[in-house]
Formats: sequence, structure tokens, C-alpha cells
Amino acid sequence: MRWFGFGFNAFGQIYVRDKLIKGVRSDAVNEVKVSSPTELDNQVDRSDCCLTTDYQIRASWSRRASLHLGGDSFACLAGFVSNESCGKLMKESRGCKDAIISESYLTLAFSDRLESWDLQKKDKTPSWSMKINPHPESSGPPVNLPLVHGGYIATKPPLYRSLSPHLRAKSLALSAEHVILLTASGAVYTWGLGSHGQLGHGGLSSEEEPRAVEALWGMPMSCIATGGWHSVCISDGGDLYVWGWNNSGQLGLPSQGLRKTLQQQSSQQAGAPCQDANTSPTEEPKEEEHEEVFISIQAFPALLDITPSCEIRTVSCGCRHTAAVTTTGDLYTWGWGDYGQLGHQTFISSDEPQLVEFFREQQMRVVDVVCGAWNTFAAGVKEEVA
Repeated sequence: MRWFGFGFNAFGQIYVRDKLIKGVRSDAVNEVKVSSPTELDNQVDRSDCCLTTDYQIRASWSRRASLHLGGDSFACLAGFVSNESCGKLMKESRGCKDAIISESYLTLAFSDRLESWDLQKKDKTPSWSMKINPHPESSGPPVNLPLVHGGYIATKPPLYRSLSPHLRAKSLALSAEHVILLTASGAVYTWGLGSHGQLGHGGLSSEEEPRAVEALWGMPMSCIATGGWHSVCISDGGDLYVWGWNNSGQLGLPSQGLRKTLQQQSSQQAGAPCQDANTSPTEEPKEEEHEEVFISIQAFPALLDITPSCEIRTVSCGCRHTAAVTTTGDLYTWGWGDYGQLGHQTFISSDEPQLVEFFREQQMRVVDVVCGAWNTFAAGVKEEVA
């Protein structure tokens, strides 16, 4: 399995380009925007990251964490982090089973404890820790971060937040200001800020406690994800539901704000004429027969159709973009694309799901996707040729 990244790379989250001055290697110069999927850069001189090939990715705005699994598991960082801190945290993470990263903290889950390290300080000990009881009936990982026994790990203090055991939480996804939770029975709950419809309750009110998304009641879900102000989930049948803010087309629904921005950019590049060349001064433009309906806020979950018809296996959200993997191994992306985070070798945003052609061209099947705030990371395996 090989991981590729595209999008925001100002801190070398995807790769670092070394600069040679008079034959001497100098400070690295990073390409800020990466529009084509590029294999991740795990360099030996920075850590032991390249010693294992089985690893998972966690991402924040300025950093990427690679969680290497196996006998001697560990996590290592790339992006806005010093070599000293990277080496220290890699040693401290030996034996960890899971990890999550935010702009402020790296949280590590071990079989018997949780540790959160402040990434903005050079502390010799974790800023927060908690002992946990290992699963008595399982040798697997005891938690599925950010979900932990009895609660979840937040992105800011207090880091530990309790949850009612009656929820029977299976997984949980966090944005900066709202939370989405999936129960063992497939029900979806949300709470937090609701100003952009991101809670899916039909209004813009906030919720202090978990509240069931009634529009999805009776349809078991298998996967959840959350962006800055939008949320998505996948049904057991592979259908994709979206709700929240759509200003950049991140829901895959028609966005008037995005269309206006694209028209302005096109006019600036081509030089906008004073009037339509096909319209006389006294002739009014003909109205379109079917006026398109634009959606800026979708306060209820909406079923998103992807063409051609397909089933979705997993999904991830950035701040204002979304990426989904189909059961056949295709990757689709949509939303804000100014940094190339859609992977279409352009910096153009889109309010329609579009296939990332790169992986088909490389005869690769995508098996996982993880979005940072302004970038995307996808794992692919080579297709077996019959």
C-alpha cells in the first residue's frame, strides 16, 4: 500500500524539496500547492518512518502524522515540526495502537493509557494522560480515537469529554466546533455549533447535548465524517448523505457562491466584454427554460448522487472539501480546490463530485482517504492484472 498526498504543502506535509546552493544542501523549499497526487515523503534522515510500509495517516492543517503498525508500532510527524520534536515523539509513541493530531495536540492511545502531547511546547512529559482498562475479551486496540472508553478526546481543553453509555458509540468525528457520532446500531447523533446547518436537524440552532439526526432514523449508517461546517455519512447500502455549509461546493450540490467566483476568475483571465457578443443593445437575453436551484446551506441530510452510479465505502472531509472512495476503488473529490486538494491537477473548485483520474492512470485501486484541512491523502494498491 502506497500513500499519496495533494493540496496544501507549505510546511512539507506532503513532501520536502531540497534546495542546493553552490553544491551544498540548504534549507528545504516547499511547493505550497500540490495539484497532482504525489507519493508521501518519509525520509530516513528525519525518522524511521520508511522502515515500515503498513501505516495509516492522520492530518491537521499544518502537520501529518504517520501511524506505523506492526510489532513495534510508532507514530512520526511531518510538516510544521522540528527534527528534534519529531524524533522525541517517535520514541515516546513506541507501542501506541492509535493516534490523532490537531494543531495543538498529538494524542496517543496505548493498551493501558492515553497521552496528549502539546505540539506548541517542548515538554518532556505529556500535557495530559489517563489510564484505561484494556479490553478483557480482545487483544486488539482498546479505543478508536477520538472515541475512548466512556467519552472522547476533544481538540482543545478539557481534552477528555464524557459520553452517556446509553449512546453505545461506535465511532466519532470532530470538527473545530461540532461533533458527529455513530452508534452501534447505525444511528447518527450530532451536537455543537449549528450556524451553518452542520448538525442536520433542519435549523441553524446549536445543541449542547447529543441529538439524533431524525431524518436518517431507520437507515443504518456505517461511516461518518465532518468538515469545517459540513457533515457526511454513508449508509449500509453505500449511499452518501451530506448536510451543512455549501459555499465552496463541499456538499457536491449546486453552489451559487462557487459559480460566481469561477465566473469572476474566468472573466478576469479572458477580459470580460461589456455585453454579450450575440445580443444587440435592445435585445434582452433569453431566460433559461430550467433555472438551476442553488444551495448555500443544507440543514437536512441530502442524498448525493455520484455519476456514474456507485457505492461509497469510505469518506473524509477537509475544511471545505470532501473526498470519497467507492467500493470499486475509485476516488472522487469535490469542494474548495484552491490548493490542489481535489487532485485534478488544477486549482479549480467544483460543486460536483469528480473522479481523480491519476489512480486509474496508474492502474491503482484506492483503499483509504484522509483529508487534512486544506489537503488530501489517499492510499492506493496496484491493481492485479488478470
